[in-house]
Amino acid sequence: MTAGVRQEPREATRPRTPRRTRLPALLALLVGLAGIGYRLALLLADAPPTNSDEATMGLAALHIARGEGFPVWFYGQAYMGTLEAYLAAPLIALAGPSVLVLRLPTLALYALFLALSWRLTRRLGGDRWFALLVVAVLALGSDRVVKNQLIAGGGYPELNPAGVTLALLTVSLCAGVPGARLPQRAAASGAAASGATAPGAAARLPRWAGWGLVSGLLLWADPLILPFVLALGAVLAACRRRELVGRAGAALAGGLLLGAAPMLLDSFRHGRDPLAAVLTASGADAAATWGERLHGGLVLGPPLAMGFCSPGRCAGWQLWWAPTFLVLLLLAAITAWRTLRRPLPPADPGHCPSAANDNFPRSGGDLAGAMERRVSAAVRLALLAGAAAVLAAYTATSAAGRTPVESARYLSVLAVATPALLWPLWSAAHRAGLWPRPAGPPHHPGALAKSDRSGHHRGELAGSDRPGCRQLGDSESISRTTGGRKRIRAAGVVAVAVLAGMLGTGAVATADAIGGVPATHAEADRHRALVDTLGALGVRHVRAGYWTCNRLTFASGEDVRCAVVDDELRPGFDRLPAYRRAVDADPDAAWVAPAGSPLAARLDARLGPGPGTLRMVEVPGWRIYLPRR
Repeated sequence: MTAGVRQEPREATRPRTPRRTRLPALLALLVGLAGIGYRLALLLADAPPTNSDEATMGLAALHIARGEGFPVWFYGQAYMGTLEAYLAAPLIALAGPSVLVLRLPTLALYALFLALSWRLTRRLGGDRWFALLVVAVLALGSDRVVKNQLIAGGGYPELNPAGVTLALLTVSLCAGVPGARLPQRAAASGAAASGATAPGAAARLPRWAGWGLVSGLLLWADPLILPFVLALGAVLAACRRRELVGRAGAALAGGLLLGAAPMLLDSFRHGRDPLAAVLTASGADAAATWGERLHGGLVLGPPLAMGFCSPGRCAGWQLWWAPTFLVLLLLAAITAWRTLRRPLPPADPGHCPSAANDNFPRSGGDLAGAMERRVSAAVRLALLAGAAAVLAAYTATSAAGRTPVESARYLSVLAVATPALLWPLWSAAHRAGLWPRPAGPPHHPGALAKSDRSGHHRGELAGSDRPGCRQLGDSESISRTTGGRKRIRAAGVVAVAVLAGMLGTGAVATADAIGGVPATHAEADRHRALVDTLGALGVRHVRAGYWTCNRLTFASGEDVRCAVVDDELRPGFDRLPAYRRAVDADPDAAWVAPAGSPLAARLDARLGPGPGTLRMVEVPGWRIYLPRR
């Protein structure tokens, strides 16, 4: 019965994956949970500090939850969609208005960003250790970074996860698809060698529609992401241009129109131009010298945006990342471009029968891998182009020169390009043998190529005499391996030093942000005491400064309505004009001002015992002025 049955070792049919390959994934999970837990702890401690802009988004969510209105734009302007308000509305309907409830969706968006960044890093060719590094960098949370990620002030929390989603969809739609110059016979042989066929056009339609939907939602929420949308769209058009002419293009256009529908309908109805409004708000029409713009955009911008600065400032030693960022951006672009331009191997596996190197692999399966690497390089190049365009556009505005610290929030989308930006560092450390290597499949007897510790191939001197086929062991390759080993090692050491500097600088900035939490929590307690005191006094209408009004109204659930005044007691900018009408109609409307502010000093002058004067009720950190009758 057993005659003719060939017995093979179990490992020959079911190779085991070493346990150590699971370690980076487990560590990434723990690091990601630590990053999420850190941010949840900040939210429970009322950090980062809220403001009236975030409260305005909260009021929109409150109105949506009550069915009183469905705003398209941030109240008082014709740009920046209210996606965050719609995400928070169900929670506010259940738990009532609070800053914590308003921020829970932004925390979920951050968690999604971490998970998608891990996945994108893996899809772009990085191993699990490199993906762990990317997660670790993104888990750090300086003052500027956590503000961008957690404050529901409009636009910023949703941009990064949506941008990474677009990149993943682009890789998924282009994976296994030959470039514009690849002969179809090569594509066929690559698919056959890999043992799988590309998914049908019908199966890809949901992904096309999803790509369009995410793009439309991004353009409505905040057009800051537009450079990434255009760059990734160019990659998609290059690798699937024929398919775009048919149903795939219709699905993409339908998703795009659906996602951008609120913006488009409002623009058609009211003749508004959201892009022009964004340019005006960014300070494009204000004065700032080019020296100020370059300093704010290229020197302060990258360290602030990537989380390497202390709260509200950048120390001199923390600015090392500015030139490093620009150098990495250039090196990563060159690396991706070289990979993209590398010639594909012959379609016929027998064309180079004995060559086994990076340029001309031995099998059709390697051809499919070469095409995958080309797609990954194209997506990396698109992410880098998007980051460069965002940085250039920001530097060109006067906001970079006039308010560089606060306006660095416009660069929050640079985090989308983190896997592509760090690629040269990982590659250099990997080639030098300074980076943990994932366990690969076992080497089979008779394999020609082996890998030494430096990451270079060495093998027999056999090769092919056919034109265009390089021999694995030719003198040029051996010369590069022996003569360039020191340079490779030095580059790896520099790469590891830069990575260590990134993690160290980010950790210091994160610790500085944690140091400011007690003061933020104390200020939030004082504000809650203010709301409680107004309720106890029966005050329903007040006048206050811009940064007090909507925050007070949202915290009270609109039990207290507020009209904005400036320091001279003149009417200010009301994002909801209905509040001013309600306040003006109340002769007993009070005044609220922070203790020690210019507004408080102006109101102190009106204190007195007689009719028409004011009496003051003091709350820690605040002053309430009530009219005397």
